[in-house]
Amino acid sequence: MARRILYGVLRPLFWLWLLVSVIFLLTRLAAPTPTEQLGHPTTASVASPEKLRAAQWALRHRLGLDLPLFYYSVQPHPRYGSWIPSAQWHGSGNQYHQWLRQLAAGSLGNSYRDGRPVTTVLLDTVPNTLLLTLPAAIGTIGFSLWAGLCLTGRRWWQRWVLGLCVGLDAVPLFLVATTLVLVLANPDALNLFPAYGAPEALFETPGLWTRATHYMYYFFLPISSLLVVTVPGFILQLTAALNREVTMQYTITARAKGLSSEQVLRQHLLRNALLPFITLLTDLLPALLAGAVVVEVIFALPGMGRLLAEAAATRDHPILLGGVLLIAMARLLSYWLADGLYGWADPRLRSTSTPAHA
Repeated sequence: MARRILYGVLRPLFWLWLLVSVIFLLTRLAAPTPTEQLGHPTTASVASPEKLRAAQWALRHRLGLDLPLFYYSVQPHPRYGSWIPSAQWHGSGNQYHQWLRQLAAGSLGNSYRDGRPVTTVLLDTVPNTLLLTLPAAIGTIGFSLWAGLCLTGRRWWQRWVLGLCVGLDAVPLFLVATTLVLVLANPDALNLFPAYGAPEALFETPGLWTRATHYMYYFFLPISSLLVVTVPGFILQLTAALNREVTMQYTITARAKGLSSEQVLRQHLLRNALLPFITLLTDLLPALLAGAVVVEVIFALPGMGRLLAEAAATRDHPILLGGVLLIAMARLLSYWLADGLYGWADPRLRSTSTPAHA
């Protein structure tokens, strides 16, 4: 039990902390801080140098950017210069330590743009992203299972479908989304769906059927974009696993007992072929969240992906860190879910001392 807790919980949490810490340091080192935007020529032209420096210092102090970045800082030696640098210890009075204290207390800080808590900003956009990613995830799993079962044993058209899947699997998401907009949301082609945007009162209309139709009308193209880029890879993996299981000896034994091809496929082959399929599921939810950034920008949907894109453009570091932390937690959750599914699909893995993905 101790080993399973170590490998299944503590080790993923350690990598989660390491990932977010590296991103925190890189964003503070590589990207300009919001105070540097005050030095823009348009800003400097309307303020004197003294007032500009005072405003920059006040903003840096308010955001906590006047503190050292990390516990140690390397500076040139006062006597030997940069040839022999000296390290200076800053103790707990640094930006990274203050950020860790906020994170341990359940706070992700405040946005640089409007001063709102990052948690509040993310919670306002996550529901819109879930309306996009959860149907795409369910549709990917359901359609892949159905297509894999239909393709197994049907050699005469399996080759054509798999060839199409290979081609679609190589197409980038932005190209798929743009093509759907040009074909299905273009007045010069087929003006069937809106090209961008969704009303704020989408689910306030009376009637369940009316709300469902409005949802499909505005989210059909974004969800279809995600399905087109995720489903082919799952179909290829599941079909290859099923075709491999068909050649096994237990398949011949099951048919010799009088089971039909459908019974052998659903009761015996599918469960064994699900193991590599479950491995792909660990990347499905994080991939959909990452794909939501592209889709929400193209279709102008007010979700977390669009929020992260705007935060990257405006150098809003707390929002970026909160979004990265949320995506990393989704990947961690997918790992734990995959461990449970591994144990369900293969009883032999239930007695192992470490998770299957470890």
